[in-house]
Amino acid sequence: MITCFIPFQSESQAEQTINNLQKQPLVKTTRLVQGDIRSTASMRYIAEHTDTPYTLIYTKLTTLSFVLYALERMTALLEDSGALMVYSDHFNKTGETITPAPVIDYQEGALRDDFDFGSVLLYRTDALREAVGRMDTDYQYAGLYDLRLKVSQKGRLEHINEYLYYDVEQDTRKSGEKLFDYVDPKNRGVQIEMEQVCTRHLKDIGGWLAPHFKEPDLTEGEFEYEASVIIPCKNRVKTIGDAIRSALSQQVKAPYKYNVIVVDDNSTDGTVDVIRSFSDERLIYIAQDKTWHAIGGNWNVALHHPLCGRFAIQLDSDDVYADEFTIQRFIDAFHTQHCAMVVGTYRMTDFNMQTLPPGVIDHREWTPDNGRNNALRINGLGAPRGFYTPLLRQLNFPTTKYGEDYAVGLRVSREYQIGRIYEVVYNCRRWDDNSDANCDNEAMNRNNLYKDRLRTWELRARIQLNNKMTK
Repeated sequence: MITCFIPFQSESQAEQTINNLQKQPLVKTTRLVQGDIRSTASMRYIAEHTDTPYTLIYTKLTTLSFVLYALERMTALLEDSGALMVYSDHFNKTGETITPAPVIDYQEGALRDDFDFGSVLLYRTDALREAVGRMDTDYQYAGLYDLRLKVSQKGRLEHINEYLYYDVEQDTRKSGEKLFDYVDPKNRGVQIEMEQVCTRHLKDIGGWLAPHFKEPDLTEGEFEYEASVIIPCKNRVKTIGDAIRSALSQQVKAPYKYNVIVVDDNSTDGTVDVIRSFSDERLIYIAQDKTWHAIGGNWNVALHHPLCGRFAIQLDSDDVYADEFTIQRFIDAFHTQHCAMVVGTYRMTDFNMQTLPPGVIDHREWTPDNGRNNALRINGLGAPRGFYTPLLRQLNFPTTKYGEDYAVGLRVSREYQIGRIYEVVYNCRRWDDNSDANCDNEAMNRNNLYKDRLRTWELRARIQLNNKMTK
């Protein structure tokens, strides 16, 4: 039997959802949770008021209905698999439109607090109560996240890749409009709590790293140029000229010199003609062959070019620097902060450089003491990014077109401090041709699964590192 808990809704929605749940033969009781369903207080209320072997938590403020025998299927798989919680694929309703909404498998590195389980979470009650019993901090927003992580420490969270229920999709924004919710200043209080929960989890499982760092030898090697701007591109005829002009307009103090390396990956839209129209001797043009490179491979060929500078600094092919002093700020940051990687601050703009919400993104959640731990929770590390070339020539970027910078950032932060620039040094232009502007569900799932995999690998490496240090 199942006890169901739903968040407080409008009277009509609550009545309809309760009626739909009570039609299910396995449902014994349905209760409304009066407070925020995400809070620790709500988790304690649920633990105290469930009296059945299974507990269902519904997280949306809209109506819910199940396919035939869905709960029978979910409880059977809880038993058969030995999992402590199950969740499933589902359907979204928007008006009269019904859309399949598959979700992805949970893994060790699926530490994002916004991991998409769908809206129906079915727990073994004994596992839920045990986890709630270990909650010793009251959170307003992170109680449900705390529950999930604590349960995952004791057993599996199992994805049922079958469509078992219908709910209503409330957030109909494009994928590119959702990407930056976690850095929106209005969500800062939420993010602080989520970081606290994740940090505690990492300590519990042996994956937390203390703030002790290697310091790179920034005099290593002979470099003609102190810095290189790296611009990988493919079919960016509308924007590549702006990017190159922005890079070539930079001013650096003597004795430092910099150059610009543009790597074109087989463009077919006139991008190459735009690149070749620049005659500046500081511009190095690399034309890739027709094998697979992606963004990571394009970065690698630039990093290993004999004229790549000591510091390799990112500029995406559809963005521009905020002013002519960005490269100098990066050079200064490397030398004063003694770090192997530097992340700047950027402003979100439209194609015409008008500021878009949430405006300035500075990733101030990256603290010197805990930034590299919190990096396992968030889905990005900020921009633009600068790298110490000798180290990156050892690590290299993964040959992928998504998440390559996040992978390198995680790896660098395992051993080295990542420096920060909190002034706006970059304008990030959002437009329909951005690779993540409007991903469909399949693409979003593929991207999130890959980043979760990166986190899983990095988490395992950090646990091994801690184990070696304690021997």
